[in-house]
Amino acid sequence: MDWNGRKILVTGGAGFLGSNLCHALAARGARVTALDGFLFGGGANPANLEGSAVELVRADIREIDLRNLCEGVDVIYNLAAQTSHMGGQRDPLADIAVNAVAQVRLIQAAREAAPGAIVVHASTRQFYGRPHYLPVDEEHPVNPPDANGVSKFAGEQYWMIEHRTAGRPVVSLRLTNCYGPRLRIRDARQTFLGIWLRCVLEGKPFEVWGGDQLRDMTYVDDVTAAFLAAAAPACHGRVFNIGGPPPASLLEIAGILAKLVPEAQFVTREFPADRATIDIGSYHANDTAFRAATGWAPLVGLEEGIGRSLAWYRERLGQYL
Repeated sequence: MDWNGRKILVTGGAGFLGSNLCHALAARGARVTALDGFLFGGGANPANLEGSAVELVRADIREIDLRNLCEGVDVIYNLAAQTSHMGGQRDPLADIAVNAVAQVRLIQAAREAAPGAIVVHASTRQFYGRPHYLPVDEEHPVNPPDANGVSKFAGEQYWMIEHRTAGRPVVSLRLTNCYGPRLRIRDARQTFLGIWLRCVLEGKPFEVWGGDQLRDMTYVDDVTAAFLAAAAPACHGRVFNIGGPPPASLLEIAGILAKLVPEAQFVTREFPADRATIDIGSYHANDTAFRAATGWAPLVGLEEGIGRSLAWYRERLGQYL
């Protein structure tokens, strides 16, 4: 797509993935508005949009009149979400309000103000639950292991119903473990690798839970490229898994950190009891459908991506703690 002059709305635009996408769209000449409520415990950070020609609207997607924001937009990138699994378990009502009810509000606003807009929705692999087989394709049964998985699946399905009943061009990307610059690293609310990066940069040991489990990690530049590619007509009306380079065990990922930072230390332990009940075990995605539809493929290997992340945060650590 030629992005020059296109009017784009990115919900969750000051968060990890949203801000990286905003930077990429603005660099391609798009007129980008980022909506973000800066909810407590989320990934939004004012530093994330520094240096970008992006209009930031600070407002809660659950409350703001979304029609004005949707007016005349060409593409809506919908990344606003509550992503913490433990947060969803502790407060499922708040989880539903963001991940499901707010999605319906946005759908209704877009019907009135942007009836022809393409919607690319950020979804998750979490609601597949514990895999029946690996790699996991889009036909795998859905069995959410926690409240967050239920609410995220509901939000995705509201959008797919909008495609089927109203003809809107909608694409949903089921993401796996994403990492890289602008990730929340002060704790483990977004991904385990975030807190590992912080510990390494602060010279503290980090904990590896369930070290034999497999994960496919997707560097943020590759995720951004997938979002851009997903707006193409070949993707409309479809749900896609997005993976990354070949999967690695958690111990292998920890070993890469130790290789890149020789003084890094880690300890292994079992999953805490409250997390073990919602843990899905090993996971990696079969994303051949998206690759076939778009020609997309991840370009950044795991060691390179972790190295880039460490270098980026070394210069900005104070802004992310």
